[in-house]
Amino acid sequence: DILFLDEVGETIIPATSTPGAKAAEIGKFMKVMVTDCYTEADQKAFVEGITQLDEASKKMHNVGFIKATPEQRKTLLTALDKEAKAFQKEKGEKEKDLRAKANKEHDKTFTFAPNHYFTMMKQLTLLGFFTSKTGATQTLRYTAVPGKWEACIPYKKGDKVWATS
Repeated sequence: DILFLDEVGETIIPATSTPGAKAAEIGKFMKVMVTDCYTEADQKAFVEGITQLDEASKKMHNVGFIKATPEQRKTLLTALDKEAKAFQKEKGEKEKDLRAKANKEHDKTFTFAPNHYFTMMKQLTLLGFFTSKTGATQTLRYTAVPGKWEACIPYKKGDKVWATS
């Protein structure tokens, strides 16, 4: 699963002139975060999502995700991203009234339904990559802290975003 998640992450943040998500070992990061920080329901949705993503690849391209070409992977994840956004919107609308009622009644037992598995994978990829040494120092502009403070730094089109200042 870690190698699978590395490939998902690399499709989301591919290597270009800078390293991609695989260089940051994003699969290991996702495993730790899901195992240590997610609720049982979210863990279940995430793990089942690995199988669902692979099945979606077979359905769309007649090949599993690992054997798919980079373009096929990108097409699949773009479609899953649209599906996940619609799922999250519908989930939010359904839970809005339930959440309000639980708050009004001080019901501490209210729990959210799990997010879409691809939403979790994408969020973990972004979080893990941009907080990794690789993402922060080789992709973002990096200045070791403490550095000097500058109130206004000129920006030129194409400059990297700052990781620290």
